[in-house]
Amino acid sequence: MPHTPADPSLIDSPVAVRRLLTTLALVTLGNSGMYVVAVVLPAVQAEFGVGRADASLPYTLMMVCLGIGGLFTGKLADRYGITPVLRVGALAVTGGFIWAAYSGSIWTFGLAHGLLLGMLGSSSTFAPLLADTALWWNKRRGMAVAIAASGNYVAGTVWPPLVQWGIETIGWRQTYVILGVVCGTGIFLLANLMRQRPPLVVTAPVSAGEVAPDTSRPFGLHPNHAMALLCVAGVGCCVAMSMPQVHIVAYCTDLGFGAARGAEMLSLMLFCGIASRLVSGWICDRIGGIRTLLLGSGLQCVALLLFIPFDGLVSLYVVSALFGLFQGGIVPSYAIIVREYFAPKEAGARVGAVIMATLVGMALGGWMSGWVFDMTGSYDAAFLNGIAFNLLNMGIALWLYFRVRRVGRAGLAGSRAG
Repeated sequence: MPHTPADPSLIDSPVAVRRLLTTLALVTLGNSGMYVVAVVLPAVQAEFGVGRADASLPYTLMMVCLGIGGLFTGKLADRYGITPVLRVGALAVTGGFIWAAYSGSIWTFGLAHGLLLGMLGSSSTFAPLLADTALWWNKRRGMAVAIAASGNYVAGTVWPPLVQWGIETIGWRQTYVILGVVCGTGIFLLANLMRQRPPLVVTAPVSAGEVAPDTSRPFGLHPNHAMALLCVAGVGCCVAMSMPQVHIVAYCTDLGFGAARGAEMLSLMLFCGIASRLVSGWICDRIGGIRTLLLGSGLQCVALLLFIPFDGLVSLYVVSALFGLFQGGIVPSYAIIVREYFAPKEAGARVGAVIMATLVGMALGGWMSGWVFDMTGSYDAAFLNGIAFNLLNMGIALWLYFRVRRVGRAGLAGSRAG
């Protein structure tokens, strides 16, 4: 029965594989709005006659509302199952794109992205699906969550060039209407394949010489304190991440390369992010979530530094690809960290909370980069701002890593003494 938990024997089974592929498609459809808004930014700015910071506001509103929505969609999925949540998301995605298409100002355009595409649409097809995926896998949990999260970057690979082509041929408004109908219908139909509740959690065996994490004291901290640290880390990494993802199209336009080249770079960046997420999932299964977060954060900082001296057309393609390869595994690692160190029954709500923080970071970074550009007339300072927030993320990840090592050593010594 759909309302009863699946048998634990289905964990890591072909049923889990089929569900994972459905999840990948759902994330690809539901997260389309996160990336097409960057593609239409130059056209919207010109049509509504606003500055770069104001033109970035729809993205900011969408990401903030997406994060807020992830809090309650995760809790609803924990309680009622994910299918009703997905059906609401499908209607919101269709309505959001159509509302945005018929908007008459930057504010109504922003509200459509925030309230429908973000709070109800994309929020239903990201954090709850990552939490759901983590409960269907034990042996290859990191890879499974990485594949599910890759739908976000598949969306960023597929939709920007299609939307750019639509803008050039039929205009951005008509393109938005078509996109809303296609994505919303697809989500609604695929939701019917997700009715089975996740299996009862089976704890993976602990290897010799290791101590199982105490989910009542993650990192040796009160759960809410540990959650707060992860949320601050999520804001930091994604303020940095948003700089190229939100502004690469506008950046290329300012450099004289054109919006189409920028859309290609965004697509390349996110295509490489798919590979990054898959490789990071493989790495995560071997070294754990916190080490994967630390590795991804360090590499992302390197890629951001490379954007500053290299602003030629070919070099920007290369650096965009490197950025995608370096940062793709960061966000999925938070879902793995929650699954490893927190109580499984709270997976949906806690993954929703940390994903909310990453999206707040994306929103803040998207707006902040536009504001810094308006103040300085250059994106160099915006890249430096992103690097500073990236260092904040690295500091927290490094501190938590040493906490894990210290708590692990103390637990192992206690078990041997006993």
